[in-house]
Amino acid sequence: MAEAKAARIMAHLVAGYPDQAGALASALGLAEGGASLLEVQFPFSDPTADGPLIQEACDAALTGGFRVAAGFELVRRIRAETGLPVFIMSYAGLVVARGVEAFLEQARQAGAEGLIVPDLPVDADEGLYARGRALGLQVVPVAVPDTRPRRLALMAAAGARYLYAALRRGITGEHTELGEENLAFLEAVGGLGMRVLAGFGISGREQVLALAPRAHAVVVGSRFVQAIRGAAAGGPEAVRLAAREACRELAGP
Repeated sequence: MAEAKAARIMAHLVAGYPDQAGALASALGLAEGGASLLEVQFPFSDPTADGPLIQEACDAALTGGFRVAAGFELVRRIRAETGLPVFIMSYAGLVVARGVEAFLEQARQAGAEGLIVPDLPVDADEGLYARGRALGLQVVPVAVPDTRPRRLALMAAAGARYLYAALRRGITGEHTELGEENLAFLEAVGGLGMRVLAGFGISGREQVLALAPRAHAVVVGSRFVQAIRGAAAGGPEAVRLAAREACRELAGP
């Protein structure tokens, strides 16, 4: 049997976890391991969709003194050292508290490709999409399998180039079974003209291979956070190597 080809992975990491140096090391390792895009989550104290692993990482980063300014600096360094597109993932509380325009401008200055703010929907976005377009940033809407066609049409009409397709409702980290419903969902959103980022509960190579033909990139988060947590005591170099190997396992040769 021929060796499976490498898949495009969007690798998720938490800014400030296990610390600032470790977060940069994580990004470098994920890039070395074959990630095509990076999603940097700015930790927030009251998340709505994070599973235990990512919530624990966010709590640790906040306890360690994470500040939004440090998140932007991390994005800047990742862009400079990897050259990969970086998307900032944040909850609305951080964006609105800083000011939507100010947050977007700082994201642009840091070199971010775009933002994912799951709790600012296109029809109640505080100006996020319009200002993002004006600054050349990709604001990424989030859809789930039971999102109605009318709302999907709104997302497309907002001028979004990317769509985050969450393969089920609930929280991250829990294993997602790929079946008729969520695969049909990917087929449907694939016809909207946006680049589909498919994820939520993806941790195995077989899942990645099943999703790769149906998406621009497969999003993986908790699997990498788990690897980073296991290596954190060894310092940044151990974290880099653990992230690299975890990504290689999923991305392929």
